[in-house]
Amino acid sequence: MKKIVIFDSTLRDGAQAPGISFSVGDKIKIAEALDRLGVDYIEAGNPGSNPKDLEFFEYFKGKSLQHAKLIAFGSTRRKGILPEEDNNLKALLSAGTDSVCIFGKSWDFHVTNILNATLEENLAMITDTIRFLRDNGKEVIFDAEHFFDGYKNNASYAMAALDAAVAGGASCLVLCDTNGGCFPSEIEAIVKTVAAKHPSVGIHTHNDGEMAVANSIVAVEAGANHVQGTFTGFGERCGNANLSAIIPSLQIKAGYACIPAENMPLLTETARYISETANLSLSSRAAFVGRNAFAHKAGMHIDGVTKASTSFEHVDPEAVGNQRQYLISEVAGGSAFLAKMQKIDPAIAKGSPEMAAIIQGIKEREHMGYQYEGAEASLSLFIRKKLGKFKPSFKLVNFRVIGERPYDAGRSASARICIEVNGQRVFAYDEGIGPVGALDKALRKALYEFFPVLKDVYLTDYKVRVLDNKHATESMIRVLLESTDGKDTWTTVGASGDILDASYQALVDSIEYKLKMS
Repeated sequence: MKKIVIFDSTLRDGAQAPGISFSVGDKIKIAEALDRLGVDYIEAGNPGSNPKDLEFFEYFKGKSLQHAKLIAFGSTRRKGILPEEDNNLKALLSAGTDSVCIFGKSWDFHVTNILNATLEENLAMITDTIRFLRDNGKEVIFDAEHFFDGYKNNASYAMAALDAAVAGGASCLVLCDTNGGCFPSEIEAIVKTVAAKHPSVGIHTHNDGEMAVANSIVAVEAGANHVQGTFTGFGERCGNANLSAIIPSLQIKAGYACIPAENMPLLTETARYISETANLSLSSRAAFVGRNAFAHKAGMHIDGVTKASTSFEHVDPEAVGNQRQYLISEVAGGSAFLAKMQKIDPAIAKGSPEMAAIIQGIKEREHMGYQYEGAEASLSLFIRKKLGKFKPSFKLVNFRVIGERPYDAGRSASARICIEVNGQRVFAYDEGIGPVGALDKALRKALYEFFPVLKDVYLTDYKVRVLDNKHATESMIRVLLESTDGKDTWTTVGASGDILDASYQALVDSIEYKLKMS
């Protein structure tokens, strides 16, 4: 298997995404997760422009990662000064990493119109900078910024920029589609030309044309042996190449070695952990690692997968640490229902009275307004109840919710609840933004003493749909709640003519599901 070096830039390029602001603690946790997965390089920031990055590098001084090398990132020296006089290069040395990544201009337009330097001076800046860092014992990876646009505009100068990096001692030449607008055919042709001349070529693509993953893969097929990206694809503008899609595509499907084979099942867990730490919602449709990546709804598809998974799955979900789902809906066939039931009770047979009763019960519930296609946790609990395999962890006595105006800071409603646990009555009161938020907080407060595991659980999404507009404010309401414990995510449903009642049903299912799965 040909080795492909994986260079993760989540903590540097990913940090440039709108809405992302990593704390030093966040960066440390993400770096450790990437190291456990087995990437080769972790680009952790620019110590010359960000004190937070300096603190991060200081934390890792004297510490060894299991697999990855940390990378400090910076630019070539400023024009008109020597490398040893450049404060950014001094900061790079102070980071204490064995390896650094330097970006430099390879598009003549950028050199003359943005950098306001001569073409010759830019080449000298590239060589001088890399040689200076090499003389100080650093491995240097060179990112040729805007390489593909530069090559299309002036191929000889773009290639001269690479030659200047080689003259300085760069270990790898990374070709950057910085504007993210190239087609795979362009990437393939240009990478082939460069790889024919230079033995170590990398690829760094952006997703402005929705082709960053495809461009990275064709670059490898054209001769690149180093891939840069971020781990779920977030980054500036439309994002970077998504390593959580590139790694399994290359390793499982194309026969390249990207990470240790035994670590591939950590892929989904790592993607979700990084998204959670970055305070981002990982798309349910994300390839390989999304909740719907192996979700089947059509009856024909489900029947096919239960007989032979390859009939409708391009890889085994367990190979990347994900799970197969059969979605229950009006287009699902009997195979979907049976598979769901057999997860809870393997003894249930096709056509059995138990199966018929559960299917009938689901249809009746859907007629009332429940929808289980997007609420796997509630469906699991419903099946358990029908099979007599469910015992409630607690029982509601009553609750009261009061909305308030004008709003106080952090409060627009209050909730008082009484529940019964093991025959003991418990009262709790809390306040929140909105009645559902207040009710959620009060319920959890009442349960923490008995079930400490719930302290890790919180809501990540809340959706409300009016099911029928014939009765105005008395219409049936469906509520979908998404919850997480930081590792797993699950969805529950409630339906009622009362939005608080529907919300409470979904809240209870969320809590019961966590308790039953713990």
